Amino acid sequence: MMVLTAKQEQSTTPELSMPVSNMKDAKVAYIMSAFPALTETFILYEILMMEQLGVTIEVFPLRRLREGVVHPEVAQLAGKVHFLPYISFSIFWAQLHFILHRPLAYLKVLLEILGGTFGSANFFFGALAIFPKAVRFAYDMECQKIRHIHAHFATHPTVAALIIHRLTGIPFSFTAHGSDLHVDRRMLDKKVEAAAFALTISSFNKEIMVRECGEASRDKIRIIHCGVDPEVFSYHPRTDYDEPFQILSVAAFKDVKGHKYLVEACRILREQGVDFVCHLVGEGPLWTSVEAQIAEAGLQDQIILHGACPQGEIVRMLSEADVLALASVPTQQGKREGIPVVLMEAMASGLPVVASALSGIPELVEDGRSGILVPPRDSHALANALRWLREDSALRQRMGQAGRAKVIQEFNLSANTAERARLFLGGIPEVS
Repeated sequence: MMVLTAKQEQSTTPELSMPVSNMKDAKVAYIMSAFPALTETFILYEILMMEQLGVTIEVFPLRRLREGVVHPEVAQLAGKVHFLPYISFSIFWAQLHFILHRPLAYLKVLLEILGGTFGSANFFFGALAIFPKAVRFAYDMECQKIRHIHAHFATHPTVAALIIHRLTGIPFSFTAHGSDLHVDRRMLDKKVEAAAFALTISSFNKEIMVRECGEASRDKIRIIHCGVDPEVFSYHPRTDYDEPFQILSVAAFKDVKGHKYLVEACRILREQGVDFVCHLVGEGPLWTSVEAQIAEAGLQDQIILHGACPQGEIVRMLSEADVLALASVPTQQGKREGIPVVLMEAMASGLPVVASALSGIPELVEDGRSGILVPPRDSHALANALRWLREDSALRQRMGQAGRAKVIQEFNLSANTAERARLFLGGIPEVS
């Protein structure tokens, strides 16, 4: 496959049919569980792209995160992020406002939320915790003349959006991603029914939602992929193929990411005499256990733990890697990946990827064309795929080119964000 020129790449990018001028008077509120979350860069960059398109965004997180590493772009949203404690005088005043002015709506939505979440400790006590804050958000959004509300994740953020909708009538939508949909679908049918429309990031997820909510919901559920900016994650084919082979994995240290299977695959590669270095980027609750596994296997010289890194550092590491590996697994609790954005970032950078054949991942990674898919929890298959790519630099280049073309066409941040904006501001278009 020939390398795409800049002109050829531009021609493959979907055109945006809504001019920015049509969006300049729009005001959309985003709700998410926490902000700023280093592992949820797709939300941050979607919001920034919305603003580039002319949509005014206000951000209403349910929790404030204080992480050691923060993407510098967060500063661009200064003054637009509305943090609230769980209880305060202003929150109490908002309850009183709606009790006095819309008592029936307040009581009905309180009973709806508590009744709908009863039976799930996570949802029930979560609903109790966020209800007062969501009521205050409702008051603030009315004052700010918010036109549309969008919640990321089908769990507590969508519960908050539903509360606000019931109290104010402001239309809302939500995006279902991965574990927020796969583990507990409490009230999902009610959320879809009340929403102007629902989004999800894969066909795999859409079928789960339709089975849960009924066939009548199919036309209301739209698939819009998350996306990345192919100009930020640009194509830099590596020409220095000297040893060692550079493996990169960017993932939070959680069960669903399957780090232990990647570490075991690295042990197998060393036994087979493959000269490699594996870079693990991220942090999380399993850091200590992964570190211990690396030490027990004597892989301290082959596996480097980098901790959390901002996007600029990730871009640099992708440009220096030979392959991106992600050993995702379904957990005992039922958690699964959606379509990991880091796979899009790697493919946009011209890297071949090795990933698990799981959930929506095959909708991004075409096995044998843009990467290699392996069964979850199969360290030997993972090691074999990495060794295959190590031994065939031409295959790596072909897969990297095919992957970048796939991202530009279907997982393009600009085009996919514009499609969300059209839905936010123009109602529900016909389903193709």
